[in-house]
Amino acid sequence: MKRYRRYILYIGICLGLLASPLCSGSVEAKDFVVVIDAGHGGHDPGAIGKISKEKNINLKVALKLGKLIQNNCSDVKVVYTRNRDVFIPLDRRAEIANNAKADLFISIHTNALANNRTAKGASTWTLGLAKSDENLEVAKRENAVILYENDYQTRYAGFNPNSAESYIIFEFMQDKYMSQSVHLASLVQKQFRYTCKRADRGVHQAGFLVLKASAMPSILVELGFISTPEEERYLNTEEGTTSLSNGIFRAFLTYKREQEIRLKGSSDTVLPEDVPDPVREKENSIAPPEPKNASKAEGNREPQHTRQVEKSAGNDGIVFKIQILTSSRPLAKNDKRLKGLQNVEYYKEGGIYKYTYGASPDYNKVLRTKRNIASKFKDAFIIAFRHGEKMDVRIAISEFKKNRNK
Repeated sequence: MKRYRRYILYIGICLGLLASPLCSGSVEAKDFVVVIDAGHGGHDPGAIGKISKEKNINLKVALKLGKLIQNNCSDVKVVYTRNRDVFIPLDRRAEIANNAKADLFISIHTNALANNRTAKGASTWTLGLAKSDENLEVAKRENAVILYENDYQTRYAGFNPNSAESYIIFEFMQDKYMSQSVHLASLVQKQFRYTCKRADRGVHQAGFLVLKASAMPSILVELGFISTPEEERYLNTEEGTTSLSNGIFRAFLTYKREQEIRLKGSSDTVLPEDVPDPVREKENSIAPPEPKNASKAEGNREPQHTRQVEKSAGNDGIVFKIQILTSSRPLAKNDKRLKGLQNVEYYKEGGIYKYTYGASPDYNKVLRTKRNIASKFKDAFIIAFRHGEKMDVRIAISEFKKNRNK
């Protein structure tokens, strides 16, 4: 009998070991994978301006874009080719995307023009043959990264980034993702134009090695001109990098939703509206009107949720809420996405409006409310604030339980 029990135990352990990697893999599984590539890095500074280096601007925007996606799209896995100041070879960047089986590859760069201090605007590029000398020069500059690699002639089959003849290979390429790439590039440019208020330099094609080896829809974004003093200053401000990352994020949401509808017939991704309407926002927004003597600066406005939290919080200043959806702009009180809920509030984080419902210092009450609205908002979850500041909900629940047991 003992021997039999040992045998059963042995079989159970083996099955557990076999099953555990599959289970852990399924926990990490995501419906959509996006690879964000911050161009240049490490000993490759990229274009150099009067006060900054391209590699740092690219990384800042890339990380902000990734954070926006991670905070607002629970079904998306974000992979960075680099998340710090290190050098990554061009072919390795594409390899990272291919190994991740990415659905999308976004490479972020900053433009420059020698002896031109007036060029302005953002552009987005896809793989193809450059149709002008200007486009070819952009590709040459970006591909020159391979010259930092000791064995580049072997790794890139003799490709010379500074020779126009080398780019003939792109004329005969059949990119099956071309239409999707061009469409995403167009969406990005639309956001740069309307949301970011940048000069629109359009969608272009050129022979970028980093896009050539990527087996998915891919784009390369040129945020602006580091060679133009005015643009360089903008690209080095929090406002500038936040606005540009938000513009790319909004284009990403639109693209993702369209792909989901095309493949599955439906999508839960909430779309931002393309062109903001300040008058409609002021008249119909959930946010209360600003007092006449209030500062015009957004940072000095007291968010609606702050007053609500102070009123609803317990003695420890903690209040629980249910986050039901997010939007890139304030929603009207009767917006269909609110599904008839009244007394909805919002707070703003990372340039995104996050809508909440059911504020209370009683966690159990909020949990019951969440269950009641689960049929309307299946992805809703509970968050917590202390004195108007967002906090770790696990700590808030722990403190709630301690106080309740006193």
